[in-house]
Amino acid sequence: MEWNLEPPDGSELKDREVRPLGRHLEGKHVALLITGSIAAYRCPDLVRDLRREGADVRVFATREGLRYVSRDALEWNALHPVIDQFSPHSEHLHQDAPIDAYLVAPASYSVINKSAQGLADSVVTSTIASALGQLEHHGTPVLFAPAMHGSMHQQILTDSLCRLRELGVELIEPRQSHGKNNLASRETIVTQTIRALSSSKLRGHRILINGGPTPVPLDRIRCITTVFTGSLAVLIAREAWFRGADVQLLLGRGSIEPPEYLPCRVVSDFENFRGQLLQMLNQQKSEWGIFTAAVADYQPDCVYDGKWSSEENVRTLNLIQTPKLIEEIRTSFPSLQMIPFKYEEAVSHEELIETARGRLEKGGYPLLVANCGDESREAGIQVAWLIRSGEEPLRMEGKSEIASALLDRIESLS
Repeated sequence: MEWNLEPPDGSELKDREVRPLGRHLEGKHVALLITGSIAAYRCPDLVRDLRREGADVRVFATREGLRYVSRDALEWNALHPVIDQFSPHSEHLHQDAPIDAYLVAPASYSVINKSAQGLADSVVTSTIASALGQLEHHGTPVLFAPAMHGSMHQQILTDSLCRLRELGVELIEPRQSHGKNNLASRETIVTQTIRALSSSKLRGHRILINGGPTPVPLDRIRCITTVFTGSLAVLIAREAWFRGADVQLLLGRGSIEPPEYLPCRVVSDFENFRGQLLQMLNQQKSEWGIFTAAVADYQPDCVYDGKWSSEENVRTLNLIQTPKLIEEIRTSFPSLQMIPFKYEEAVSHEELIETARGRLEKGGYPLLVANCGDESREAGIQVAWLIRSGEEPLRMEGKSEIASALLDRIESLS
């Protein structure tokens, strides 16, 4: 397409402001420590991503790190001067401006080994030494995101990483490809920082979440499925992971791709979905189960072993009910706190709530989420209702709000 040479529209944002994506780091002060790795060139964007979640970012850099990224770019994005040498203000001790989390990204081979041995020969390694003291005495999170060539990944590095982990440092797994430990994605680094700073009651709680379609086969190539994509399940799992929960996500084939940091299994059809779900519940001993999946209600009485001929003008399809999976789980795992979703079409709001309350009371669930396609289409955004016995339904608008409100309510019950 040829550019029409028109200037861009104006913006309500000032020149160095960022558009917020969330508030998970609001009011938090994050020290970003940049070391001598070529991956340092990604740090200006990382600074902006941290700020988009509300963080105030203070940048420290080694001389080697500043070979790969400019001071001007870092200062323009962070809104603060880069600290690359000692000064009378002793910024590396953070006595005047306490730090909530220390993030070493990229963490080079040299700085990892120096940190593990307690060496403090630069403003960055001295800041890390102080950070490890804050971790030991006050529990301040310290995160390392390693990045180096694979040939440097040997016993010395492994020993140093183990030593740092023993000290309580959180290691952000690199993306290993083409013989390199590549710096983790910016999204992964930001979300690990959010998770490390979480004070949620859900920290350490085991939550299983499912979503997406659960296709049933007709023949070897055709199936019956739904239009749902599992996007709400992914958002709920993401928010629960932010809060420190031990999350397991199960999606049906045809769902959206979840973030790389979320533990997830994807299954091909209803039977595999059922088998994997029961297996995960047996293995993980989850405390909460959030069931957003569009589970198939019917399946063919038999699956054709081949491909239906397109020459036939009419084909009769006999459907039978699938096993009621939610009831099977309720019977097999009585201690599981289950939160089912109830979706309806072409019903009034009163009918939706009445049906949802009936399902809630019959199942003895602590919570239930109900939504009607007509309400969402009318509002132009997904609308859902959080139902709890003895309380007025809570209206939620938008998938992000649904995820946050649901997990807030689970927190209050934990």
